[in-house]
This record gives sequence, structure tokens and C-alpha cells, in this order.
Amino acid sequence: MIPFEVAATGAARAGRLLLPRGEVLTPCFMPVGTRGAVKTLDSNDLEQLGFGLILGNTYHLSLRPGAEKIAGAGGIHQFMSWQGSVLTDSGGFQAMSLKGKPDSDGITFKSVYDGQMLRLTPQNTVAYQTQIGSDIQMVLDVCPQLPAPDSEVVQAVKLTASWAKTARTEFLQTSAENRWQFGIVQGGTNCELRRQSAEQTVAVNFDGYAIGGLSVGEGRAERLQPLAVACENLPVDQPRYLMGVGDPLSLLDAISVGVDMFDCVLPTRLARHGTALTSTGRMNVKNSSFADDNLPLDPGFPKSPANRWSRAYLRHLLSVKEPTAARILTLHNLAWLRELMSRARQSIQQGRFSQLQAEIAANYDSAEKPLFSSKSGSV
Repeated sequence: MIPFEVAATGAARAGRLLLPRGEVLTPCFMPVGTRGAVKTLDSNDLEQLGFGLILGNTYHLSLRPGAEKIAGAGGIHQFMSWQGSVLTDSGGFQAMSLKGKPDSDGITFKSVYDGQMLRLTPQNTVAYQTQIGSDIQMVLDVCPQLPAPDSEVVQAVKLTASWAKTARTEFLQTSAENRWQFGIVQGGTNCELRRQSAEQTVAVNFDGYAIGGLSVGEGRAERLQPLAVACENLPVDQPRYLMGVGDPLSLLDAISVGVDMFDCVLPTRLARHGTALTSTGRMNVKNSSFADDNLPLDPGFPKSPANRWSRAYLRHLLSVKEPTAARILTLHNLAWLRELMSRARQSIQQGRFSQLQAEIAANYDSAEKPLFSSKSGSV
């Protein structure tokens, strides 16, 4: 079982993952390094921002440059010169987004690189992640796009449960010391299926647990109850990870029902399109109203790495398509989310988490939808 210390006041939890490469305080947000890098940033940037755990994409890394090449380079940490820990997903989301066809033994779908047919199985996803050398690896799951017919969601739960047993056996036979594996709970927005999937996944005895198949087409209001049911049926002394959610309101929703870990491409993708997450809400820095605005990007967040530059300057960089703008805004958005997680942890410890929720809700529209797909599999 992964070393995890957790304290809770109500459902919300403050914890610590005690990993060999350094502790990770929870709730935590993991930047998405799809191909071994967070877009526009490098490992030094992430370390300076204070992140100790990032996500890599098994599907992409196993194709380019290939899991064997990463293993030959000494593993993902040495390959990308990263001092922190790495969690790798299994490729199940990519199979969904590329319209893969699941069967009893795995998923078949086309490569985004050359169009060749690919096959992911519970066994080979373990093998790829073992070669990559991630600290935490995810099992292969079936992730239906929502809304989906009940029969499709039921089948996803059934296959995910079957594959979980296969993947766990494979992992225990091949894993190195200080490596961990998380199971995944499916079930769409059906609370009873979420309960069943959680119970089946826990029975396999994983090191931690993820909730998948949310933020894939359903609304924020539809998400909370099945998420709460999943958390209620997961062990209290092991980490819970909600896959692919990164907007501030949804993050705090999930923390309120007991989630510890998150990943999402949303903050970095928003940055590349000129949008900042700020203390007063989302800010489209490309807006003409900022052309002569010499205020820092976010005066309400004094620790922002973007505050040495004015809004007018950042808008100028965006208007001339200078890549530096994407880099600066990415640094800011990730720093802002990390600070939000830190504030959430502190507010849980002090018994005032609901006040933080109210503060963020006052600045972020509850009906606001992500501008882009928020799943970690998107790049």
C-alpha cells in the first residue's frame, strides 16, 4: 500500500503521500506532462513552482519515443531530468477519444501518429509503465463518453473490473520496489454502478484508487453525487484520485466529498490560448480592454510568477503570437492552482473549507464550462 497519512474534518481530507522522491501534500494537483514535458515548460520550471508529482501519458510515451527507449535512458525521471515523482495513466482515455473498440481482452484503435492499428491490454499497459519507470501506474479501464446508453456504462464497469484483476496480477509479478498501482472506478453518473465499481475495485486490493469516466460530457451538477458515492466506498486510509478535472469549482467540489489528487490539461491549455485563472475569475488577456492596463496580471495573487509583467505587455505578446506569452501564463495558471490546493489544505485543517468554496464560487461562474476538453489525455 502506498505510504499515505490522512486527516479529515468531515469528508474533506488533508494528507501526505510519503514517496521516495519527496512528500506530496494533498489535496494536490498534478500538471500533465503528456509526452514527458508540460507544454511550454521544463523540469526546472516545475521544480521551482514546487510540484513534486506530475502525470505522464502511457499511450503517447509508449509510441514516441517508445517505452523501451525510455527504459534504456534510465527511466522517465532520468530521461526528462525530473527530480520529483511521476504518475502514468494507462491510455484508456485515448482509446475512448480515438473511438477504440473494447473487447474482453483489451482495446483496439488507431495511432494518432501514423494511423496504424494499436492494441492496449491490461498486461501490456503494465509492461509499458514498468519500462517507463513511473512511481504510480494506472490500470487499463474502459471510459465511456457521456451521455452513454446504460448498457455501455454497465459493460465499461464489467470490463474495467475484469481487467483490474489481470493488471494487478501482472503488476505484482513484475513491479519493482517503491512502485505502486491504482485501480479505477467507473460507472458514469449512475450512483449504483459507481458503488458496485468501487466495491469491485477495492476487492482487488490496489495501492490507491482513481475515479475515472467523469468530466467526459456530463455537467458539474451531474458529477457530484456519483463522485461522492464512489468516495464513500473507497478506503479512508488510501489516496483517491479524480482523473481529468481541473476547473476551480469542480476541484473544490471533489475535495468536499473526499478526493485527494487531480490532473488536467485545462490550466495549461487555457494559458496557451490567452486565458489566466486569477483571484477574480478567468481573465482573457487577449481582450482589448487590457491594451493599456499596466497592472500586474493578478494583484490578488502576489506570488504569481507572471506579476513582474503587466497585462498590457502580456496582451501584446499574445497579439503578436509570441510563444513567451504561453509560457508566462502557463507558469501563472499552474502556480495559481497549486496555491488553491494549498489554501484548500489549510482551510480543511482550520475547519473553514466551506468559506473557501464560497469565496471561489463568488468569482467563478458555476455555469461556466471549460473552453476545451479537460481530460488528461488531451494535448
